[in-house]
Amino acid sequence: MPISRLGLVVHQGRPLAVQAADVVRAWCKTNDIGCTDIDVWKQHEDRRGGMDELHHAGNPDLVVTLGGDGTFLRGARIAAKNDAAVLGVDLGKVGFLTEVACSDVEAALEAVHRDEATIEQRMTLTMRASRALEIPSGMDALLRYGHGPALPPPAVRPETDADGWGVALDVTALNDVVLEKLARDHQVALGVYLSGRLLASYSADAVIVATPTGSTAYSFAAGGPILSPTTEAIVFTPVAPHMTFNRTVIAAPDEPIGLRVLPHSGQAAVSIDGQLRGVLDPGDWIGVYGSTRPLRLVRLRPTDFYGRLRDRFRLTDAPATGIDGESDAVWVPSGGEVPADMAHLRLPSATPVPDLPAGEACEVPEDEQTS
Repeated sequence: MPISRLGLVVHQGRPLAVQAADVVRAWCKTNDIGCTDIDVWKQHEDRRGGMDELHHAGNPDLVVTLGGDGTFLRGARIAAKNDAAVLGVDLGKVGFLTEVACSDVEAALEAVHRDEATIEQRMTLTMRASRALEIPSGMDALLRYGHGPALPPPAVRPETDADGWGVALDVTALNDVVLEKLARDHQVALGVYLSGRLLASYSADAVIVATPTGSTAYSFAAGGPILSPTTEAIVFTPVAPHMTFNRTVIAAPDEPIGLRVLPHSGQAAVSIDGQLRGVLDPGDWIGVYGSTRPLRLVRLRPTDFYGRLRDRFRLTDAPATGIDGESDAVWVPSGGEVPADMAHLRLPSATPVPDLPAGEACEVPEDEQTS
């Protein structure tokens, strides 16, 4: 996909990210490509919503993020508004979303610009609500103590109608939508509906509605399953429910999940991809469902999700298997031609995929090598 305009999201707290950003800007200048920094803020400054950031950036066709998975999510919420592709540059930690090492950023941009990259689509979530989301005056500072500036509540989409289906919100969640209690001593009480049918009424610390991509985030920490990120499904996971049934439910991508705050519940905070975006009162509701706009993820080589999973969670083998030695990292029964009945399957390549040539950028200074 030849690049005509690029949006840049930088983790300003990491020197390597700032250094890599200079490399990206220089590459854009050399190739006569517009480049705009987006989702930039300082303490006590207001942040812009996704559509405002998109217009500020001149509607880029590629968003590059320099940081970890959190920085990637910042770029994703903007890119998905305009079907822009996202390239995540990693800064040393094994991430599930970031694609290339910091030192490879220039080679990665060249590969994308020459149309040598592939685009992987990831399911996202959007939502409707009984009313526009808002955060009560004075509550925002308390809820966000110690954090950077908050995103504004999501705007109401123009397709909102008045026939009882609530307001459509300008939301694109790559990981999850979370409804959680505000008061420590007062759980949130919710009626949970799948495709309009009552599953159960929950009293819990929180409930999580996640994508397969988000299954390795908060949902996993709450005991939910891990799904392949290329799966299409919606993951519902309760957090510390006061009831016997505490299991995750996997819904089909076209099955919406409705969450009604019951009359005697405490208030509930709505978070989207980890960002507080509103507070609901008893009687309010939200509906979370698969968006028609998937996120377009740039991939430069086949993704080893399960290898990343093993590394990220530091999975260890059962002690009883030690007598057998270490298992092979990749295994198929034979290195020969794949049988016809297996030709449609995703199997490891017989030949290793070469890494991108390492560049000169983002060499780690000696005083940061142990950090």
